[in-house]
Amino acid sequence: MLNWLAIWGVTQAAGLIFKPILEDLAKDAAKDWAKDLLKGIPGNILEKLKKEDIEIAAGKALKEFLQLVQEDLKGGELSDDEIKKYTQPIKQFLKVQEVKEILGNAFKDNHPAIDTNRLQEIWDTINVSNPLPDDFNWKRVAKKYLQKVKEIIQGIPELRVIHDSQNLDKIKDILEGNAQKITTFDLVKYQEGIRECYGNLKLDSLDTSGYAYNELKLWQIFTPQNVRETHQVLPQVHELPKEHLRRLRESEQVEAVELEELERHKRFYFEQPIRSVLDVVNKKQDYKYLVILGDPGSGKSTLLQFLALNWAESPLDNVISLPIPLLIELRTYMRRREDKECNNFLEFFHQCSGAIHHLNQLEVDKQLKAGNALVMFDGLDEVFDPGKREDVITDIHRFTNDYPDVQVIVTSRIIGYKPQRLLNAEFRHFILQDLDSEQIQDFIYRWHELTFSDAVDKVRKRERLQRGIAASKSIAELAGNPLLLTMMAILNRNQELPRDRAELYNQASRVLLHQWDVERVLIEDKRLDPKTIDYKDKQAMLRQVAYLMQTGEKGLAGNLINENDLVKVLTDYLKTIVRELANHFKDDPDTKSILKKLATQDDHWFMRDVAVEALAWNFKDDPDTQTFLKERATQDEHEDMQGAAVWAISQELQR
Repeated sequence: MLNWLAIWGVTQAAGLIFKPILEDLAKDAAKDWAKDLLKGIPGNILEKLKKEDIEIAAGKALKEFLQLVQEDLKGGELSDDEIKKYTQPIKQFLKVQEVKEILGNAFKDNHPAIDTNRLQEIWDTINVSNPLPDDFNWKRVAKKYLQKVKEIIQGIPELRVIHDSQNLDKIKDILEGNAQKITTFDLVKYQEGIRECYGNLKLDSLDTSGYAYNELKLWQIFTPQNVRETHQVLPQVHELPKEHLRRLRESEQVEAVELEELERHKRFYFEQPIRSVLDVVNKKQDYKYLVILGDPGSGKSTLLQFLALNWAESPLDNVISLPIPLLIELRTYMRRREDKECNNFLEFFHQCSGAIHHLNQLEVDKQLKAGNALVMFDGLDEVFDPGKREDVITDIHRFTNDYPDVQVIVTSRIIGYKPQRLLNAEFRHFILQDLDSEQIQDFIYRWHELTFSDAVDKVRKRERLQRGIAASKSIAELAGNPLLLTMMAILNRNQELPRDRAELYNQASRVLLHQWDVERVLIEDKRLDPKTIDYKDKQAMLRQVAYLMQTGEKGLAGNLINENDLVKVLTDYLKTIVRELANHFKDDPDTKSILKKLATQDDHWFMRDVAVEALAWNFKDDPDTQTFLKERATQDEHEDMQGAAVWAISQELQR
């Protein structure tokens, strides 16, 4: 039997206070803890290693990590006895799967990094009664740990050989100019790609009788939104549909104390100053990391496209001195990653089919290290699977660690967004505001200047639209949404504006559905074997609840869970099931009817918008879908659902 402690260097490490932790692991050497730690190693490398090699590397890495933690604690002038009290908390800490994965990231051959903020967050969560000293520094430990792991890799022949062969393959690709993997860094062509992809308003699928609106340039019509900073994104404040909150108030299902607390947070939020989103973005020194939140149709994606276009429209001699915009649509990125086209953001630009224009990743790396880029991640909410969304957040956080001088913007819908991890990564959060009256009037003026040639008709139609908005309070409220304001402008060309919301949604859906292209081929989702997915596993839901309870402030002792947290966990899980059902059982004849049922039943109100979204995305080529969505947009008794249906239609027409 191998003497694991000797092999790991534990017996030679005099004074290692945390030795009992490694002694316990040595007894469990037959288990998979070592493989869990080395998950950061690419699969094609890991499968070539012997089990003993994995356990040697993992054990040595943990020994170095524990040694470094001990040294940092001792540097804070703690006695050996005081340090020894951390043995059990650290042992529990190392049992957390995510901790093992974070430490295992040091073995990655491409940008190894340690998410120190997440380590701190996990420690604080599971060790409330054993806080680390104020002068304990996770970043200092992580920096030394990364260096130690490099030495471990070089010291294990089997691991070093495989890593070296990987690097030699990469060098060979570069030297030989592999046409499939190595591309140029042509900024002129990149500008052209941005203009082609984002330059025109995507209205070619609409009923735009009387004018070719798809010829409108986005940068000519874009109206910069205003934003308010939010210091605490509360689900209770921002997520609950307005109509449902009103019904709860009327039915007295919400405690007066809870409502008072919600109102307090809302008052604090509305006390924050309103500023132009462009002013915020342009102050990189003050707002380096941003999350832009907004409702459907509020202009999140359009904002990022405008920022990219602003660069693309600049003369080349100016472009060289401006930050290069790198816009990543996260839903596309995740699909390409699942299809094994790329492993990270740089590879996405380098070789993926979803990139606007391929850019050599070595050159991109140079620009990023120099801080000469504006990196934008669009649609975090469109990564539907919660686990994959967490992976993306980890990737974004790691990206900011690798390239600390780069400005980064992330967009997401408010509903379903969990802010804590990006807050920990020093991202500041802003919420897009509805367009104000001055912005609405500015949009209306420019729209008619660009889309009418007859001077008399231009003025007449412009004034009619202004009167139509002013005549109805409900229509005026909807005009603050850029998507719906655009729909109003299109409708106004040939008719008077409706006076109420329901009829406006009816007319907007008619415009959106007029040229629904049933011949358009959808990009196929990657199909998974239905046998590998057990949708009847009710225990999975309970595991979600148990995880939340056991990683809460009271640890395992916290055998109570807040009602709101319980509802949140269960509804998030159920929403995921709805999306997975639609994605993986699209061909099942019952799937569409299940989604329709979920989209119409009031007792499933928290999943109705997800069901509508799933129908629009997965059954767009079904003739019945447009009819159903139009019914939801025009006949649903809840305004939130009417708006969700209109938004779902508009998004799918632009894909």
